[in-house]
Amino acid sequence: MDTLEDAATPALVLDRGRLTVNAQRLIARARKAGVGLRPHLKTLKSIDAARIAIDPQHGGIAAATLNEAAYFASHGIQDIQLAVCLPPGKFPRVAQILRQAERFSFFIDSTETAVAAATFARTHGVPLRVWIEIDSGGHRTGVAPDDPELLAIARALGSGVRLEGVATHAGQSYADLTPQAIAEVAEQERLAVVTAAQRLRAAGFDVEGVSAGSTPTTTHARSAVGLTEWRAGVYLAGDLFQAAIQALAMNDIALSVLSTVISHHRARRQIVVDAGGLALSKDRSTATMAGRDGGYGLLTDIDGRPFDTSLHISEVHQEHGVVHEVDEGSFEKLPIGARVRVLPNHACMTAAMYDEYLVTDGGRAIAARWKRTNGWA
Repeated sequence: MDTLEDAATPALVLDRGRLTVNAQRLIARARKAGVGLRPHLKTLKSIDAARIAIDPQHGGIAAATLNEAAYFASHGIQDIQLAVCLPPGKFPRVAQILRQAERFSFFIDSTETAVAAATFARTHGVPLRVWIEIDSGGHRTGVAPDDPELLAIARALGSGVRLEGVATHAGQSYADLTPQAIAEVAEQERLAVVTAAQRLRAAGFDVEGVSAGSTPTTTHARSAVGLTEWRAGVYLAGDLFQAAIQALAMNDIALSVLSTVISHHRARRQIVVDAGGLALSKDRSTATMAGRDGGYGLLTDIDGRPFDTSLHISEVHQEHGVVHEVDEGSFEKLPIGARVRVLPNHACMTAAMYDEYLVTDGGRAIAARWKRTNGWA
């Protein structure tokens, strides 16, 4: 059996046991709160991970690209929510995916797109399904819950497009916030989307789904009243940012980058590994977190155990990750050729550069290789 000592580096490693625990923990939390869980697969993009993550009492997933949606539909998943607003030019691709996944849906946030969806559905005989996206404070996409356009969007859909419900994502939860502050954001998120649903129902529209969430807000929310589902994704893999905001523990992080030490420079107190900006990403989500900044990634040994002295990658080039402020003991523990695993700052961005995961069951043996999909179309 292949092991992590044999694998070419850099490589993406996924601890199946930790992934499974992370999935089951949030499913249990959602059930206790009285909602279904719709795992967002934009981080891992793998059918093998999806089978572990799916809440059997809900059955659905979220995706971020049409490519992901088509991939999961080809593996038999029927309820796929594309949690992104689509322009009309992509409706033909939606129609193709609907042939394999009858409950495939997507976000809209404008009357213009609603009119186009109704026209496409009528002209092509395709029963489109949409969610109206609500802006709950992130100010990325979505319509405010009290905006008159909310009702105009619903009216423009007509009878040919099914309104699945309303959905939101509080992007402002991805900030250096305390658990208490994140709980307040979660409540803002919940009230926004529930208020939108109530307005639509009062106007005579059937609103079945009320979808909200992110890993921070689903972890720290105090209430899910009025929601039908939580939607979250990074909790499955975990990363340094989620650990810093106490969405999970450091030993819950299931994803790491296997790397090799390629250079020492004692005079500069520097070690270099072969995981650089491409292998790790240049996302610095913990950069402003005093005392919790993990640089471009935190080094652990080949078994995933942190070193006695905190070692993190503080500088990256395309194929080089540089560790500064190295003490003599670390040079001895990490000779040239030594294998390390780097815990990522932001799992989604790190995972995006790889085609597969080396799956372990807690040891060094590679128990499986899971393929993932990449791309947009």
